[in-house]
Amino acid sequence: MKTVSTDKAPAAIGPYSQGYVHGDLFFASGQIPVDPATGEVVSGGIKEQTNRSCQNLGALLEAAGTDFDHVLKTTCFLADIADFAEFNAEYEKYFTSKPARSCVAVKDLPKGVLCEIELIATMP
Repeated sequence: MKTVSTDKAPAAIGPYSQGYVHGDLFFASGQIPVDPATGEVVSGGIKEQTNRSCQNLGALLEAAGTDFDHVLKTTCFLADIADFAEFNAEYEKYFTSKPARSCVAVKDLPKGVLCEIELIATMP
């Protein structure tokens, strides 16, 4: 296994890694809308938070040597299912290959954010 780490995505806030490459697969830890430069949650609503979470995933994909076109599966967590449509509108800008996905509403997310996204990708 190869650990993937980049300062272009938020540092882990617990006992976990940003991601791992194992064989021809990349596993990214869930990304929340934290600006890696400041360590703070981005301001705004679900649109801004979805974009930042996706940008963080893009940085991890790049650090691993892959990209959004090679994503096989995502798991998405929303603090409020009422944000589903607006979340999808931003999500689809990044995940144009339409990977398999689960999307669920949860009671709470770290730092009180509105969304978190994790993914599995193949290596090109």
